[in-house]
Amino acid sequence: MEGKPRPAAAASDVTRSMDHLVAASLVGQQEFARNLGLSVTDLICFAHVAEAEAGAGPVTAGDLAARAHVTTGAVTGILNRLERGGFIHRRPDPADGRRVHVVAVPAAAERVRAVFGPYHQLLADSLADHSPDEVALIAGWLDRAVALTRTYVEESC
Repeated sequence: MEGKPRPAAAASDVTRSMDHLVAASLVGQQEFARNLGLSVTDLICFAHVAEAEAGAGPVTAGDLAARAHVTTGAVTGILNRLERGGFIHRRPDPADGRRVHVVAVPAAAERVRAVFGPYHQLLADSLADHSPDEVALIAGWLDRAVALTRTYVEESC
């Protein structure tokens, strides 16, 4: 498949569009979280738990604190709320009894997928008129933008 012709754009156009995407995403995250009875930070932490399980395995409270850019004390409150809400379980680390792994409750992960699924489908559909090379370019750029943002926040905030 070949991509469609696109109008020329400058870096400033991308930056402006990215600012608009971030703003719209913040509002969206607030609404998604509200629909699930969570705060945005709680949802971010739960998403990290669920994503990590699908890849590298269970996460710790320290992992979540770093990911959400909050203190380990704040993560304790987040985990308490997520556990009370039926989103996560805490399990002892078999290699270190002082550490706790955080795992998603499968039914809760399904509830979150049900909320995000239609949105993710719309995003996937929006890529239909892009070639595989264009999709790869977009994915790569977004991954680098995420890494750059995380580094900037760590170094500057």
